[in-house]
Amino acid sequence: MDIRFDPQDEAFRAEVKAFLDEKLTPDMREASKKTTTVFADKELAMRWQAILVEKGWAVPAWPVEHGGIQWTPNQKYIFGEELAKARAPGLIPLGLRMLAPVLFKYGTPEQKENYLPKILSGEHYWCQGYSEPGSGSDLSSLKTAAVKDGDDYIVNGTKIWTTHAQFADHIFCLVRTDGSGKPQAGITFLLIPMDTKGITVEPIITIAGDHEVNQVFFDDVRVSQENRVGPEHEGWTVAKYLLEFERGGGGSTPGLKVGLDELKTIAQRELDNGTKLWDDENFRNQVSELEILTSALEFSELVNLDKLSRGKSPGPSSSLSKNSSVDLQQRMATLKLEAIQHYALPHANFISLNGHNEEWPGEEYAETVTPRYINSRAASIFGGSAEVQKNIIAKAVLGL
Repeated sequence: MDIRFDPQDEAFRAEVKAFLDEKLTPDMREASKKTTTVFADKELAMRWQAILVEKGWAVPAWPVEHGGIQWTPNQKYIFGEELAKARAPGLIPLGLRMLAPVLFKYGTPEQKENYLPKILSGEHYWCQGYSEPGSGSDLSSLKTAAVKDGDDYIVNGTKIWTTHAQFADHIFCLVRTDGSGKPQAGITFLLIPMDTKGITVEPIITIAGDHEVNQVFFDDVRVSQENRVGPEHEGWTVAKYLLEFERGGGGSTPGLKVGLDELKTIAQRELDNGTKLWDDENFRNQVSELEILTSALEFSELVNLDKLSRGKSPGPSSSLSKNSSVDLQQRMATLKLEAIQHYALPHANFISLNGHNEEWPGEEYAETVTPRYINSRAASIFGGSAEVQKNIIAKAVLGL
């Protein structure tokens, strides 16, 4: 796809590049390059967030009155593209890109005044309490309960696959406040400090050997009703709105294009029976197909950026973007894994990425391929499984 940019856009691109050259240090680029999980390491992400906050570029999609910028969709696209090219760390989206839009729409003035500045500054670090054992794709079947007690709720239950709960000081959480009607009608959206008495976090180590997710237990946790976002029993509406931003609030194509360049580099250097892998017509055709599909997704993401620039949510198109981007990421990860051949060690991240101080035995470009491949398999489940997204598309887009 050939996206045309006017001279003002190119001047903005030059400004972004100059900023990245000055502020994005080599150690930050290297650490980001070796990130193999969904989110960057907390320390790295917060360090980069502070730099962007100082510049005023941390939350371009936020309303101006809360620290956002009136950038055009082209500028937002250029900014994302240059961040990906420069290997900038990804900001943790849970507060900045997921909870914040919910507070803009459903939060009370007091909640906005209290939480939004702390999300932006990094004083608050959030995690998401949605999934439970037995309630993942069928989220409306959740059982974590909140019972009124005076001005508070008493919360009991458990959440699972809670990303970065080991770092978080707050959690936005779906709880059941009424079980008498249809499941979706009895859910409430709560904001809970993680240091509240009765909260326990237990680590879950993934098949890739990462501590990225956790299980969170709530035992008689007392939460003020002032921490409810939106009306009681109507948290399902709030949750669905938030998920639109989780699934389609960002742009994945700049990162996909960087990944395609990496794949081509590998194919130019790796041999298959003494011949460069890139000389294999079947392999080149697979790469070309990924490039075409990435270009198609790019159009869709530009439309979403335009919606966000006008204060709208992505809507059901976020489900289309989510499924498409995950499919492309997984297919690319598979091709990379096949391309590096014997470097695809099952525990590559233990050798050099987890502080074991052992020298990586292979080519530098192969170092993160295996753990990223393993981590990418979860992407078609978290944030709503591929099947759930297809149901949303069938109902909201196709009218079936």
